[in-house]
Amino acid sequence: MAGKIQTAAQNNAVQNNNTKILQEYLRGCKKAFANALPKMITPERFTRMAMTALTTNSKLGNCTPQSFIGACLYAAQLGLEPNTPLGQAYLIPYGKQCQFQLGYKGLIELAYRSDQFKNITAQVVYENDTFDYEYGLEPVLKHKPAKTNRGNIEYVYAVYNLKNGGFAFEVMSIDDVKTFARKYSKSYNSGPWQTDFEAMAKKTVLKRLLKYAPLSTEVAQAASYDSMKIEADLSGADNEMELDLTPALIVDDETGEVTEAASAIEKKSAQVSIDE
Repeated sequence: MAGKIQTAAQNNAVQNNNTKILQEYLRGCKKAFANALPKMITPERFTRMAMTALTTNSKLGNCTPQSFIGACLYAAQLGLEPNTPLGQAYLIPYGKQCQFQLGYKGLIELAYRSDQFKNITAQVVYENDTFDYEYGLEPVLKHKPAKTNRGNIEYVYAVYNLKNGGFAFEVMSIDDVKTFARKYSKSYNSGPWQTDFEAMAKKTVLKRLLKYAPLSTEVAQAASYDSMKIEADLSGADNEMELDLTPALIVDDETGEVTEAASAIEKKSAQVSIDE
């Protein structure tokens, strides 16, 4: 028993030391954050958010500085708040790697920035709701939530209306969402999938819907880099920090079309906008 207590104490000491190291890196990255962030978010505020994420999720303290700072920098480039009640983005520990994960509200925020959407939303359908939909030449989507006792989740859908009058929607059954998540998300058994399933389900159907929408490069690339390892090169000067991004998709800068791509490394300075 004494040995187990001593081992636990040693592990806690190592983790606390790792957390302090990451906190020092965060303090040293304020210039890089300032270069990446939009004016509405100060580097001091962003640093506080990242510090809070470290203290509220002890597993982040085990992540490498490169992956943790890389995920923070990418959130900064997108102008999204990580690990806050807004649900825009998350810093997810996966072993010793920190992954940037886009929240569904962050995806909506980025879509609105393209200035092409009149409205965009995602909703959850429960078994006692009135719900009907049809695809085809005259698509139909009707959803009237039950006032009480809505039951279990059955579907999730996303819909958008464009300023030019166009619209589209996508519907997924909850079984399809779970199958997709188990197949493609390394963090399905932990993190937001377990703590905020509805939000993650909404993001899944939103990403499927927006695949065919008139997207800005920023939105398409953010969706591409979602839930992947992003590492910062910490060897250079603070304001010249670079990110190594391995995109799963290629985005046409003129049309916004997203196509599958072979694995390729792309380096972008934190000083440069993601949709340069």
